[in-house]
Amino acid sequence: MPETGTFSASPAIGIVVLIATYWIGVWLRARFPTPLINPLVVGMALTALLLVLTPLSPSDLKPGGDIIALFIVPATTVLALQVHRQWAKMRENFSAIAAGCLAGSAASVASILALCKLLLPDQSLTASLLPKSVTTAIAIELSVNNGGDTAVTIMAVILTGMITAVVSPLLVRHLGLRDPVLSGIAIGVSGHAIGTAKAIEMGEVQGAMSGIALVGSGIATSILYAAL
Repeated sequence: MPETGTFSASPAIGIVVLIATYWIGVWLRARFPTPLINPLVVGMALTALLLVLTPLSPSDLKPGGDIIALFIVPATTVLALQVHRQWAKMRENFSAIAAGCLAGSAASVASILALCKLLLPDQSLTASLLPKSVTTAIAIELSVNNGGDTAVTIMAVILTGMITAVVSPLLVRHLGLRDPVLSGIAIGVSGHAIGTAKAIEMGEVQGAMSGIALVGSGIATSILYAAL
C-alpha cells in the first residue's frame, strides 16, 4: 500500500488535480456526446482513483479544493443573469413554477420519509436525507438544525445532483417534454445546482427556469421541514 500524506499541502496540488480531472471529463463528453458522461462524475471518479493508486491523500487536495470552493457562491450568483434574461417568461409562468417547486419538494420529502420509515427508521438518518434535493448551503442548515449528519447530507445532495444531471436529458427526451419551462423546473427542483448546470447546457430557458426552481424548492423544502 502506498503511504499517504507524503505531499506538501500546497493549494496548487489540489487545484491542478481537481481542474485536470474535471477537464478530462469535459473532453470525454465532447468526444463521446452522451448524457451518461458527466464531467463532474468523471472528475470525482478519476480523483478517487488517484487517491487509491498514488501517495496522494485527501488532506493533500483539501487546500486547493477549499480555494476552488470559494468560487461556488459567485458562480451560483451568475444564475441571476439567466433569470433576468428570462424575466418575462418567469412572470408568465409564475403559477407553474410555484406549483412545480411545491409539488417536487413535497414528493422528495414524502418519499424520503416513507423509505426511511420502511427500511431504516433512524431519526438522524432521516433528518440527513430529507433535504437531498436542495442546494448544499440550505441542505446543511436544515440537516444540522434537525439532528442530521452533515457528511451524509452532503453525500446525498451530491449524488442526487449527479443522478439528475445524467438522467434528466434522457427523461426529457423519452417523456416528450418539449416545453423548456417545464423541463427546467423539473431539473431545478430535483437536481439543485448540479442539475441546473446541465439545464444551462440544454438551453437558456431551461437554465433560467432551473435556477428559479432551485431557489423555490429550497424555500418550499424549508417550509415543509419546519412543518414536520
